[in-house]
Amino acid sequence: MTLFLATALPAVAPGQEVATTTNGASAQLPIYNYVLSGGDRVRVVVFGDPALGGEFTIAGSGMIAMPLIGEVDVRGLTSTQLQDRIVARLADGYIKDPRVAVEVLSTRPFYILGEVNKPGQYPFANGLTVLGAVAQAGGYTYRAKTKQVFIKHAGQDAEVAEPVTATTLVAPGDTIRIKERWF
Repeated sequence: MTLFLATALPAVAPGQEVATTTNGASAQLPIYNYVLSGGDRVRVVVFGDPALGGEFTIAGSGMIAMPLIGEVDVRGLTSTQLQDRIVARLADGYIKDPRVAVEVLSTRPFYILGEVNKPGQYPFANGLTVLGAVAQAGGYTYRAKTKQVFIKHAGQDAEVAEPVTATTLVAPGDTIRIKERWF
């Protein structure tokens, strides 16, 4: 039984951030060094004063508005770095020795276009591959070029051609384009 539990639980090393699913499931999804950006949702818990925390959607400007301390810029931060920033702001004349936890509730969606049956916006899941994204979009059309994909990563100006493999990963905010094959 002990061996089963050890292999069934997700391995998360110290210092890695963990987000739980929003549907109340007990499974935990590791989000390694995930950088927060507009559209993400986070839960902030201020221990000892629940009115100071809450669930926040990060605005397109990269800000969240928190009670007492006002707007907090989260652009380019991981949840651990955001936690440290909130602690510093609360400790600056508001709360003596604040204890704060930040949890990523949901990330930016990804987008898939081109030769898939249901192009559109889909929720991101940690560990998502291009093949998983195509499956969410209803699979390839009969015209699809299935060996190559074009991915535009969030924050980049140009899309990059990549081979479709079982390990080609998708990131939050990515735009995936499946081209039409030429017979």
